[in-house]
Amino acid sequence: MSRPDRTSDRILVAGVGNILLGDDGFGVETVRRLATEQLPEYAEVVDFGVRGVHLAYELLEGYDTLVLVDATARGGEPGTVYLIEADSAGDIEPETALLDGHRMSPDAVLALLGTLCAGTGTRPPRRTLVVGCEPAGVEEGIGLSPPVAAAVPEAVRLIMGLVRDGRHESSAPPAAVGEVAK
Repeated sequence: MSRPDRTSDRILVAGVGNILLGDDGFGVETVRRLATEQLPEYAEVVDFGVRGVHLAYELLEGYDTLVLVDATARGGEPGTVYLIEADSAGDIEPETALLDGHRMSPDAVLALLGTLCAGTGTRPPRRTLVVGCEPAGVEEGIGLSPPVAAAVPEAVRLIMGLVRDGRHESSAPPAAVGEVAK
């Protein structure tokens, strides 16, 4: 597969979540570990934590692909890693995304981004992927549960594959719920 011009095909890997709510810290811990890996120059890894507004404004800097890393409750076994292609901001109304800058879900961030891009000539990322992990619990407390902690290296490998192998460019469908793309 030929490599695209990386001056326009930038990738942002964004860890989101609250480390004070147990497994909700999955995205933050995953990008912390991912930051120790040697990444291609066109890929950037950032821990946004609960700073959703900052993530939306960062995306205005021009990224082709966004990889959100977050705890993702989809009904599977705790520790299950998901790769999900996000096709829209969902049912969030853009004006509701502005209400609370510290408690914005990824859907709300994408809705806010749509509002910020409107009329500016800026475009949102062409593709948004979510690397999620089924949480065991998101109650108050610091630290991941054992199954979610064990899933962090798996998520790091998945993201490294997406970034290094250029899979963010392919039209291949993401792994089905409960499967992990290798």
